[in-house]
Amino acid sequence: MNRIMLPVGMSSFTEICRNNYYYIDKTGLIQDLLEKDFSSVTLITRPRRFGKTLAMSMLSAFFDIRGKNEKLFEGLYIATQKELCKKWMNQYPVIFLSMKNIDGLRFESAYEMLTLEIADLYKQHSYLLDSDMIDTDDKVIFSRIKENLASDAEIKKSLLLLTRMMKSYYQKPVIMLLDEYDVPIAKAEEKNYYAQMLDVISTMLGTALKDNEALRFAVITGCLRITKESIFTGANNFVTDTISDNRYNEYFGFTQSEVQTLLSDTGCQAYAEKIREWYDGYHFGDLDIYCPWDVLNYIRDLQSDNTAIPQSYWKNTSGNTIIRSFIDYAGTSITRKLETLLEGGYIVQKIEEDLTYDYLHSSENNLWSVLYLTGYLTKVSGSGVMGLRNNGEVALTIPNLEVKEIFESTIMRWFDDNAKIWNREQLFTAVWNGDAQRITEELNKLLRRTISYHDYREDFYHAFLAGIFTGAGYMVESNREHGEGRSDIVIYNPVAGQVAIFEAKYTHKLENLASDCDRAIAQIDDRMYAKEFEAEYDQVLCYGISFFKKRCIVKKK
Repeated sequence: MNRIMLPVGMSSFTEICRNNYYYIDKTGLIQDLLEKDFSSVTLITRPRRFGKTLAMSMLSAFFDIRGKNEKLFEGLYIATQKELCKKWMNQYPVIFLSMKNIDGLRFESAYEMLTLEIADLYKQHSYLLDSDMIDTDDKVIFSRIKENLASDAEIKKSLLLLTRMMKSYYQKPVIMLLDEYDVPIAKAEEKNYYAQMLDVISTMLGTALKDNEALRFAVITGCLRITKESIFTGANNFVTDTISDNRYNEYFGFTQSEVQTLLSDTGCQAYAEKIREWYDGYHFGDLDIYCPWDVLNYIRDLQSDNTAIPQSYWKNTSGNTIIRSFIDYAGTSITRKLETLLEGGYIVQKIEEDLTYDYLHSSENNLWSVLYLTGYLTKVSGSGVMGLRNNGEVALTIPNLEVKEIFESTIMRWFDDNAKIWNREQLFTAVWNGDAQRITEELNKLLRRTISYHDYREDFYHAFLAGIFTGAGYMVESNREHGEGRSDIVIYNPVAGQVAIFEAKYTHKLENLASDCDRAIAQIDDRMYAKEFEAEYDQVLCYGISFFKKRCIVKKK
């Protein structure tokens, strides 16, 4: 295995190149932006950890007039385009601003983070204050923003002011690069100050992008394409590129050929199939894409330990609050579709790519759209997909083993939590009153709220039963040892002096539900599960229960 320097967690193009880290050449993006459907404003949306920030850093290094970066690009594709480099390389003033760190529990704290980011940006251009070509009044406002003393109105127009001042100084229009533009909006929606943050961000971007003669062009990245009307109103010559498009799909993520080269360079060819199963499967436009964050992390681990197993590196890189909020909103209406996905199948859904965060929960379609646009689902490639209509519908599936593990460990747990907060008082009352018919009814309701897939085994139902009572303050023992064997679940109600014993059976055929329930009752009798509790508790209730998929029958001994 060849040990090479992998840029895991690095998003600075300059740092990667100057320190000889491994770099997969994505400089063709520069040529495509300038020559393919050139627009004044280009919005590129991709899931997190697919190289958006590194791409923006590369664009900044190429265009920024303050740099002399020919050596950084030596040996890369764009260096072969001599005329383009002569015209564009380090020829324009550049504003590069990332909004990925703008967050706060309250609007005031998030707004403070925003003003600090803007102040830091202004500090990078402090040289403007020394120029005689800059308007004196503009310098006064510039100083207030730089010192974090600006008014709300000045912050909202800060990007417009900076472009105007830089154009005056350089006598050239400005290229603006805005990374992760939607993070402040997403965080604001999550923490209930959406309208306040949207007012600031939409005004800031709107004034900078609409009819701004100081702007040469802008490139903006994010995870979701927020509707133009809500944040980019009036932006001229506006083009969006999402994971459904084919303009720039090869520049975000790793292609198959790039992964093969990386594996060859690192001597990890033997792990190609494992990497494909875990980290491939995304489809951007017509192209098959690997998640670069995962591939680099796993190869780095292999370089230290060639027995390392794949991990869910992507899961822990960001919060999943949007997904959780949809589960709380949608409840059981989406369980069957999630089961289909977890079984390796696909679902057909209409995808809405123009979204507003305040209306994300207005329809179930928005849930699937968000899961698709943020990388939890991908479109099914190839033919054979049934049920598609020509109205924006897409066949969706889980892309790989990593995301499947996220669904299993995270999303299913959230569904379990959601089911547990359902009112179970009638179930508990029925258990302690010995009402087997009502227990049957209530458990069937709960079963329909759960997710399971190829997992209808006794251990699934044991965990299901134990979870219902554990979350309600009862003492629960699972598979308790007895003199004559093991009962499945024992529930203690010590204040009332009661114990409930459940013996569960999994039924392979629906018609055997009743007989298998009788078999469970017989086992309680034969093995004397109740005997040891009779001296200590006033009431010992014994129940047999049989399950078939999402149905059950309960009988009392």
